[in-house]
Amino acid sequence: MSPFRLTVCLLAVSAFAGETPLERLLKTVETRYNKAKTLQVLFREEYTKAGHKPRTETGVLQLRKPGRMRWEYSDPKGKLAVSDGKNLWLYTPDENRVDKWPLRETDDMRAPLAFLLGKLHFEQEFRNLQGKPEGTGTRITAEPKTDSLPYSAVEFLVTPEGRICEVRVTQFDRSVMAYTFDQEKMDPPLDARLFQFQPPKGAEVVEGGQ
Repeated sequence: MSPFRLTVCLLAVSAFAGETPLERLLKTVETRYNKAKTLQVLFREEYTKAGHKPRTETGVLQLRKPGRMRWEYSDPKGKLAVSDGKNLWLYTPDENRVDKWPLRETDDMRAPLAFLLGKLHFEQEFRNLQGKPEGTGTRITAEPKTDSLPYSAVEFLVTPEGRICEVRVTQFDRSVMAYTFDQEKMDPPLDARLFQFQPPKGAEVVEGGQ
């Protein structure tokens, strides 16, 4: 081996050895989701607020880069949340009402998950990153780097291969939105029309969630 190649190899080994297990895991997660163009998972959503009974909902989440989301609920049936990357619409069938927000301004807890198909970089998005073993995976806890976001803490349960199977988002009032993901499909074919929203006939459309 030439001296140049030997030096390159030694530098690579040295850099790898200098990484902590958490740093290596975070890079594995980033690589997994940053290379994906689309994503589909089954989700279970549980909202917990002090003094209230937890609310649980389920359905299918589809994501398409950049920042497009479709939350199609099976329970409650007919509920739908859609983002085209600029705006977020939430349709509540019981009220026949559509709430619409600019995606960057909404405090809806589905919005932070759009980063999964953006450019995921933990060190840029979060601070105080920590990890501890949980079962066969690792629970990563973090805080947002900016106080302008509508949540104070976030947790990820991550498998050794970098799959995110749970996300817990804590708001400033200490309410918690927990998402459990299953049957993840990377890069499924998803029609762009899935991320275009048309209010149902007769639905009330409310701007800014007023």
